[in-house]
Amino acid sequence: MDDMNVTESSNAFLIKEAADRFRANVSRVMVGKERATDLVFIALLSEGHVLVEDVPGVGKTLLAKATARSLECIFKRIQCTPDLLPSDVLGIYFFNQKNSEFVLRPGPIFANVVLVDEINRAMPRTQSSLLECMQEQQITIDWETLRLPRPFIIMATQNPIELEGTFPLPEAQLDRFLLKVKLGYPSKEEEASVLVRFQQDNPMDALHPIIKVHELLELQKISRRIYIEDSVREYIVALVRATREHKDVKLGTSPRSALALQISAQALAGCQGRSYVIPDDIKTLAVPVLSHRILMKTEARLKGRSEESIVEEILSSVPVPAE
Repeated sequence: MDDMNVTESSNAFLIKEAADRFRANVSRVMVGKERATDLVFIALLSEGHVLVEDVPGVGKTLLAKATARSLECIFKRIQCTPDLLPSDVLGIYFFNQKNSEFVLRPGPIFANVVLVDEINRAMPRTQSSLLECMQEQQITIDWETLRLPRPFIIMATQNPIELEGTFPLPEAQLDRFLLKVKLGYPSKEEEASVLVRFQQDNPMDALHPIIKVHELLELQKISRRIYIEDSVREYIVALVRATREHKDVKLGTSPRSALALQISAQALAGCQGRSYVIPDDIKTLAVPVLSHRILMKTEARLKGRSEESIVEEILSSVPVPAE
């Protein structure tokens, strides 16, 4: 039993060491966004998708590109516009006259890390083309199902302020994002540091991969083996069910959100060098994992309530299991 504990601790150390390397590498480009960077690495370990939502100019696209540069993998970018078609994302079969047969021209979705920039500017039809790949890691073109490479992660960005020419993401698609990240404005000191760092050369040009694909796949397996006690699992269920019973919520979170909270908590425990999940891991991740999955009642929104405040209220009301 002691040997097993030593192995589990060693595995957790591998995750922590990789998380530290990833944070240090991304911080060469991103200033003062350690929490957002940690959340992205948690999503990588969980093989979950990330929605980066904030106002223009705070580094949403920069974070996605720095993440991709830190991994030795295939990276593709999709710039969403109202005239973007599903075939522009997935690919298309075309008739090759030379060979007299139909050949697949794969779209940018065939990659390990896919940046979907300004996702809410794409038409609903194009947004829906991402549903299958986000949940099942496969796509269907002309009735043929094709597997996507692993790891497969979508990092989508959107601006919540500008509404003209945008199409809000449906609940079914929001539920497929493991977590939502908000960057916020930098502090005075951080903003001054940004000016110095980008004065001459773009630090992105000097960013090199520090995690290989096979290493990330192995870390994902290790993360899923991190121990989670029954009482902590029951705490997750209690939080999720509380969102469905809250007076200001029209539609609470799904069973998928409970699974997302468990998987991401295992990843967070590993990033902190632990081989087991504690209730504080759940509390740390509850807002980024659950808030975007909540549909508030209209009257609650008119009163100025937010999904984040509802999750915080639920965290304060649901009893925490004793460690």
